[in-house]
Amino acid sequence: MWRRRITSLLSSSLHNAPITKISQPIFASSQKFPSLQFSQQPISNIGSLGWQFQRAYSLLSLNDLQDNKGARKQKTRKGRGIGSGKGKTAGRGHKGQKARGTYKFGFEGGQTPLRRRVPKRGFKNPFSLEFQPVGLGKIAKLINAGKIDSSELITMKTLKDCGAIGKQIGDGARLMGRGAEHIQWPIHLEVSRVTARAKAAVEAAGGTVRRVHYNKLGLRALLKPEWFEKKGRLLPRPARPPPKLKDKVDSIGRLPAPTKPLPFATEDAEAMSAVPA
Repeated sequence: MWRRRITSLLSSSLHNAPITKISQPIFASSQKFPSLQFSQQPISNIGSLGWQFQRAYSLLSLNDLQDNKGARKQKTRKGRGIGSGKGKTAGRGHKGQKARGTYKFGFEGGQTPLRRRVPKRGFKNPFSLEFQPVGLGKIAKLINAGKIDSSELITMKTLKDCGAIGKQIGDGARLMGRGAEHIQWPIHLEVSRVTARAKAAVEAAGGTVRRVHYNKLGLRALLKPEWFEKKGRLLPRPARPPPKLKDKVDSIGRLPAPTKPLPFATEDAEAMSAVPA
């Protein structure tokens, strides 16, 4: 842009000026335009530009941008004549399975493929669940620090917000009995799983522990409800536990995150089980 502007100014000013001998250069100072070097000797025949100048460096402009040499390669055109080198058979050779079409990945001509010859080791259960452990001692330390209100219901969202459990929560949190001696007051918790030692310690102090079921979508709605608001979606309904997990949970997880504990009663369990998925 600057190059074009300078050229137009010089051409317009010198084209209309009378033809005279100039002993001084047009631009006495080269600090404003370090990329331009002007000759110091005047020229008798003044053309359209007047003074001869040389560009030491090319001024940057959009029309000067280009790829490095070899950055773009042309696509190999097959089957376009003998002179191309890839004509007739297009580089496939003569006859054979590879010349006639595609074949299944890993096919070895009919012999036992490698994936069947190598023995298999180990087993991974696709229905396994991963729970992040959290000890009672850690919860007691956070309560003493004022990060958790022991008078309210402590859910997995509360544990995540205060830093008791990390981001990789998996399928929920498991309450462990580590540091159970530090629990000296009643607390109410809702977690995915709980050990026998942790449950006995909480109930001995006058508190309660409820095992709630959240599926993947429900757990996301519990921990990050703002994600659904950002996407313009409604919070999902609480999901029922599958038949194999009915005996391992006490109730269905409530959405949004509850703040007060519910009493353990038969009517309450029937009401929670009657909630549609």
